[in-house]
Amino acid sequence: MERDTETVHEAYAFVCLHCGHGWEEEYEIRHTTDLAGHRRADYFARGVRVPSPLTRNDCPSCNLGPIRILRPGRVNSARTYLA
Repeated sequence: MERDTETVHEAYAFVCLHCGHGWEEEYEIRHTTDLAGHRRADYFARGVRVPSPLTRNDCPSCNLGPIRILRPGRVNSARTYLA
């Protein structure tokens, strides 16, 4: 049973240091405190629960890594610059 839930929205940019693939994702993060006072964070991307992007260690393009996390907007601005 939950006592308190706070929802925030965050965006992250990622780049694979193995293949160079870059992508960005927006997350809805639900911070919940249960009746015992334990806190947890659940991440959702496009309405689907996903693992925390801070613990992701594989690239969706090459399935390798490592992955570097950047400020949001970095990948899209690089694509615009290179185009």
